[in-house]
Amino acid sequence: MELQGKIINFLGDSITEGCGTTGEDKRFTNIIEKEYALRKANNYGIGGTRFAKQTTPSNEPRWDEDFCSRVDAMDDQADIIVVFGGTNDYGHGDAPLGTFEDNTKDTFYGACRVLMERLINKSPGKPIVFLTPLHREDEERPDGEKLAQYVEAIKEMARYYAIPVYDLYAESGIQPRLPIIKEKFCPDGLHPNDEGHLILADKIAKYLINM
Repeated sequence: MELQGKIINFLGDSITEGCGTTGEDKRFTNIIEKEYALRKANNYGIGGTRFAKQTTPSNEPRWDEDFCSRVDAMDDQADIIVVFGGTNDYGHGDAPLGTFEDNTKDTFYGACRVLMERLINKSPGKPIVFLTPLHREDEERPDGEKLAQYVEAIKEMARYYAIPVYDLYAESGIQPRLPIIKEKFCPDGLHPNDEGHLILADKIAKYLINM
């Protein structure tokens, strides 16, 4: 797929927003915009946000602006839609993981379903791509749920809707449990730094081109 001249909507959380970088020009979205001559990269990243609805209000109100509720505000003229999230649902969301049959924002599975259907209805026929969460330093919660379960939920729901998924959990090369990788690409164990965003930009752009 040709990227030059295209408009891409990037819907995401703090990683898309650029937390961990030294400036907006270092974000993977901005790098892709510049290096591949996009018409525009719309960055809809809001730190702390989740796919699913939060029952108990967060300390930061903007964290509760779930992905599903933000779809309608995105640019209707976009040629491609890229969604990158899920790590906060695992990390600090109070919605349960749920099951594949769920169809409301009250569980992660259900939120995946609602989000994918809203994106399809908003942009029928346009390429929609989901990116799985990256590895992070903490991947198992005290209640036993694992980040890998959220990765699999995204992939399972996307298969149903025939939406392509780029599995960054498996293919990013960023595993902050390894000290050398954490130091070089992801110092806080969660948010890629400038070098990490260069990796993301390269891998995501090449994935889109090869679709």
